[in-house]
Amino acid sequence: MILYIKESVMTHQEKRAWIMLVVSVVGYAIYVAVILSRADDGRLASTPYAGALFWTIGGAIAASMVLEIGLGVVNPRASRVSDVRDREIGRLGDHVGQAFVVIGAVSAMLMAMAQWHWFWIANVIYLCFVLSAVIGSLAKVIVYRRGVPQW
Repeated sequence: MILYIKESVMTHQEKRAWIMLVVSVVGYAIYVAVILSRADDGRLASTPYAGALFWTIGGAIAASMVLEIGLGVVNPRASRVSDVRDREIGRLGDHVGQAFVVIGAVSAMLMAMAQWHWFWIANVIYLCFVLSAVIGSLAKVIVYRRGVPQW
């Protein structure tokens, strides 16, 4: 019996989804590690966070750009043309991820109305942005691997 294994070729958009997924998780993990290492007295709200927040967001953006450029250098002949399937997958992943942006905005608004400390408001917004990127990218990767659902 001969087994034929179909080689799966990743599209450029799927590679971008993987990059977003990995960079988001790693960037947020670095941020959390920095903040927890700075919390000497155990009170997180008094921990300086703004610098780490800006640097990890900026670092994640830069890392994504460098990785995407690296993809172009490693495989310069790869097609960057997106077809209907890529657009549908992108739209589905974006819709899934956007739910967390809304959750973050509503949570931040309620926290501000309740006069919570700025640390918590900023961190809930950042967490929801990260969840949006991770869940949206994860949805895209899953759909690329399993197929577009037919409703």
